[in-house]
Amino acid sequence: MAFTEITGFTEVAAGVFVLRYPVLDCNVTLVSGEGGALVVDTLSTAAQAAFLLGEIRKITPDPLTVVNTHHHFDHCFGNAAFTGSEIWAHEANAARVQVKPEIRIREVYEEFGALDGMTGLDEVTIVPPTRTVRSAEVLDVGGRLVTLRYLGRGHTDNDLVVTVDGAVLTGDLIEEGAAPSFGDSYPLEWAETVAAVLELCGDGPVVPGHGAVVDKAFVAAQHADLAAVDWAIRDGHADDSPQEAVAARLVKQWALLSPEQATLAVKRGYAELSGRA
Repeated sequence: MAFTEITGFTEVAAGVFVLRYPVLDCNVTLVSGEGGALVVDTLSTAAQAAFLLGEIRKITPDPLTVVNTHHHFDHCFGNAAFTGSEIWAHEANAARVQVKPEIRIREVYEEFGALDGMTGLDEVTIVPPTRTVRSAEVLDVGGRLVTLRYLGRGHTDNDLVVTVDGAVLTGDLIEEGAAPSFGDSYPLEWAETVAAVLELCGDGPVVPGHGAVVDKAFVAAQHADLAAVDWAIRDGHADDSPQEAVAARLVKQWALLSPEQATLAVKRGYAELSGRA
């Protein structure tokens, strides 16, 4: 059953709160310190971001720092609501969002604008990051140390992983309730990147980009699925198998993987092996 209830933040660890927004089942995380707070991702539209900011202000009045886990619209199109805040992202994210933003908005609107809750998607003001990460940065958020890491390509070429006091925020490198999206992915590198995420996981919560909060065991299971995708693509390419045949095998192996996403995964993987990605 699809997640449809609009709720506020839930505390998943000390001073770490997650808001699960029903449109695209997208997660936002708030880290609250003494005199400062951090917001990880900002949703899709001005209206969504205004709701988000209202929920944040129920918890903390402190100045906010923003992190975008990657460049996809449902994680950064709400940035304009956070006037005066530093916005952190990977350096490749910054490069992507500043190239022809009007075209990007139009393409996103054409694909997602008809969904309930997406009113105003065509009128978004894209606000790019003001601070960038190459490999890692440690931020002092009201006395709490929050680490931003780039562990490699996976869901995109600019996925950041955020850790604080045992909590791991993965962005769309990990998704719950649906298979990850492969449209901008690097399927032959994704499993290796998630292996690095696994090394950061302990007994604390793992917040995926979409869906319910999970744990280390869930990350390990998704790593195994992504590794299977990797090897199926490599084997199919080596055997000169048609992409459609490899995609069909992947759908049988991974129940959550749709035919559309399997096709994208194989297309992207074959492009990697051919040196075109």
